[in-house]
Amino acid sequence: MVDRFGLGVRPLPLWGRAGERAGRALLLLAALAAFSAHADGDFGDWLAAFREDAQTAGISDATLDAALTDMAPTARVIELDRRQPEFLQTFADYLGRRVTPEQVARGQAALQEHAALFDAVEAQYGIPKTVLAAFWGLETHYGTVKGSLNIPASLATLAWEGRRSAFFRSQLLDALRIIDAGHVAAADMNGSWAGAMGHMQFMPSTFRAYAVDADGDARIDLWGSLPDAMHSAANYLQRAGWHPGEPVAIEVSLPQDFDWRKARVAHRLPLVEWTALGVQAAGGGALPAVAGRAAIVLPQGWQGPAFMVFDNFDVVMRWNRSVNYALAVAQLAQQLAGGGGLVASPGEAGALSTAQVIALQQALNELGFDTGAPDGLLGPRTQSAIRRYQVVHALPPDGYPAPSLLAHVEQVHAAAVAGRLTLAPVPGFGETPVQP
Repeated sequence: MVDRFGLGVRPLPLWGRAGERAGRALLLLAALAAFSAHADGDFGDWLAAFREDAQTAGISDATLDAALTDMAPTARVIELDRRQPEFLQTFADYLGRRVTPEQVARGQAALQEHAALFDAVEAQYGIPKTVLAAFWGLETHYGTVKGSLNIPASLATLAWEGRRSAFFRSQLLDALRIIDAGHVAAADMNGSWAGAMGHMQFMPSTFRAYAVDADGDARIDLWGSLPDAMHSAANYLQRAGWHPGEPVAIEVSLPQDFDWRKARVAHRLPLVEWTALGVQAAGGGALPAVAGRAAIVLPQGWQGPAFMVFDNFDVVMRWNRSVNYALAVAQLAQQLAGGGGLVASPGEAGALSTAQVIALQQALNELGFDTGAPDGLLGPRTQSAIRRYQVVHALPPDGYPAPSLLAHVEQVHAAAVAGRLTLAPVPGFGETPVQP
């Protein structure tokens, strides 16, 4: 139905957690059933055509025989590719599961055990040993969980299945080139379901562009050679633009009158300007002496910790496009170096489910705050819409989808549907000093 405001109003889904889980289970079963029927039909035809293309691209018959003979699509890979997290993870939960006392202690022991290697890598590339170890810990728990799925089979499954087909087809060709070059046998090329492999979980294209033979044995072994793995990771970070001597992120305290609209990765200011606004290092002390610009991010909203992020934050984001991941790298590196954990409280507890995010996006759209097509993903467009809504309703405009925000939006949406609310025009941030 369409309400008198000209908005396409649909009832918000009132699913409980059990209902969401059941719905997702049914969708997954249907997807796997369709996959089974599809698999029997044309994977062989697809593989034969791909093999011809790989031969044309210069891949040897020996490699194609070793990697593709008797290959079948892997249902587990399709399941993992289609699985979405049932509930979003708060920054506090994300960090608490990845930066633990055990993780720190294990990393410090690894740094001590391989001190000569880490010292040499840091001297050559300018990447702090604690940062490199933090990546190692987050990616594979210091090499203990590197993945056990065959990379060519996983990539072939994803390339054939259709979703992001061109990307995975390209990765499969690169994986075959790595085998063809003699770096690893096809049967030993194992890793994650999506094709990441080795101590630092390189994709095949990343391997070919950045991996190096550091131990001088004429092949690059990211699974068994720690020198190859660490030099390759450092080479990637250096070539991605790492700034030696500068941090990734530090926790800061913000003044009470801070304009929350300024807390965005894209809003960069020189440190002197942040200092003039009252931003200080959390727990006291001076801000680092950094020549470039910095931004403020609020990974769990205005009530949670605040971080100042620098150019090296962008470098980490090129490795993994997740703010939580980049901040976890910074926090783990800090604690590996003997520093403490967070000073601020975690922020508002609770995380929205994917279905609740879709409902939030739907409601915001119907209230005139454009999030794009509701998809359950918290992209920049949705965050911008949340900030606009928060400004209109005199809420701290942090762009964070807290449970309290969802409750507020649902209440306003219900009033609009009932005709009890007259909607004011949604302001454009071009009319305000800071954009979301």
